[in-house]
Parts: sequence; structure tokens; C-alpha cells
Amino acid sequence: MWRASKPDPVDIQRLRAARERLDLTPLVIHTNYLVNLASLDPDVRMKSVASFRGELDRAKAIAADYLVLHPGNYKGQSLEQGLAAFALGLAEAAEGFSAPGLTVLLENTVGSGHQLGRRFEELRMIRDLAARETALPLAYCLDTCHLFAAGFNIADAGGLEETVAAADRILGLDLVKVIHANDSKGALGSHLDRHDNIGRGHIGEAGFGRILTHPGLRAKPFILETPVESDEDARRDIDALKRLALPVGVPDVAPRRTAKKRGAKTA
Repeated sequence: MWRASKPDPVDIQRLRAARERLDLTPLVIHTNYLVNLASLDPDVRMKSVASFRGELDRAKAIAADYLVLHPGNYKGQSLEQGLAAFALGLAEAAEGFSAPGLTVLLENTVGSGHQLGRRFEELRMIRDLAARETALPLAYCLDTCHLFAAGFNIADAGGLEETVAAADRILGLDLVKVIHANDSKGALGSHLDRHDNIGRGHIGEAGFGRILTHPGLRAKPFILETPVESDEDARRDIDALKRLALPVGVPDVAPRRTAKKRGAKTA
């Protein structure tokens, strides 16, 4: 839906209290998938600008740290026109907006059809162009499924090193603020945006073990966007990330301490 309701002030206070109680940080939210700031279609563009402004306003209201945004689709125009259209649309939506502490994150894509953002160079160009038009802080979110399906072989040790080095050289690793941790149903370079559960796709557990423990990535927030049919699915993926994030040979003792503290039985 293009329309979205304003968050209830009571719910905002409950969210803030939960974040403080559980030390939940950073708070990362995702823009409506309908938003396409690269489009030149008058109706789609008008709705996209208005919808994204609404996302900015809601992010400010709930004190989010990051708002993730897809670069959009430039069908019917050249790549250069699409990049410019996105930057101008972003600036239009952010006109007069200010929210200290909020950063918009440009997310990489699988590069299907006329999607922007498959290449790091495109993400960098978007950020550079937008910086001329708006003071809205911009950084990056990298999605593991999107990287793999776009042709970055992050399942392989050598491919991961090349990818991280390229991201650092072109984007700057310090500007990669968040990583979406998703396995890929599609093969390498398939341009198929189909997320899979951790270890069940083409990246695999070994691949995620290297990603999670990479010196340039391990301190970053990882967020799951994997298929969930039950709470058990979500818990299994969370446990897999925790297990794979441990360096080889380090015992996983934290969950047992937590379980004992709550009075639960441990194996």
C-alpha cells in the first residue's frame, strides 16, 4: 500500500522503553518496497516522493538510526538518467527535513532487469549525486543474498576477500553500516532475489562463517530477512548466526549462562 498510518505515541513510548530495557541498538527500518525514486512516470514518482517523505517522518518519530532504501528501477531511461532521477527524487522528498542521528542506507540489489544498485559503483554514484542536492546523511546496507545473486562470490574465501576489498575501495567499509544476512536460493550471478534460511542456500554455513568472522565485517549489525513460517524458523536462523559468528575453537557459553540465569534447563 502507498498509504501508511502515523505511529501511535503510546506505541512509540513502549518501543523506546523496550529498546532501553533490552539495549536494542541500532534501530533499522526499511522503506516501503513500492517506492521507486528512479522512476520518471509522473504518478509513480509523485507517490514515491510522498511515500518516502512519510518514511522519513516516521523514522524520526520513532528515533530510528537507519532507514534502508532500494535505489529503484530505471526502466525506459538510461542508467545515467536513472541515477540522476533517484538523487533528485531523494532531495525532493527530504526538502526541509531534519533528524539528527538518522542516516538513509542505500541497499545493493541483484541487478534484475533495470534495477539500480547491483554494482558498488552505482551505489557510490547515487550517494555522490545526492550529496550535491541534499544534506540528508547517506551510507550503505549490503545484502548477502543480493551480493551473491549479483555475481559476488562471497561463498568462497577468495571471492569474499575480493568483495570486501572492492566495497572498501569504492564505498568505504566505514560507510557500510548494516548487513542483511540472507542465504540465496538463486545460484551465483542468477540475478534472482530469493532469500533462503541460513545455511540452506548457495552461500551455505561455511560461507556465512567466513562472512560473520571477517575482520572488516564482524563488528557490524547483521539483520535477518529469511523466510519465516514459524517462530522456530526465526530462532533457528538466529542461533545459526550466533554459532557461526564464533571463531573456530571458541566455546559457545553465552546462551548457557543466559539460560541458567532464567532458570531454564541446559544440556
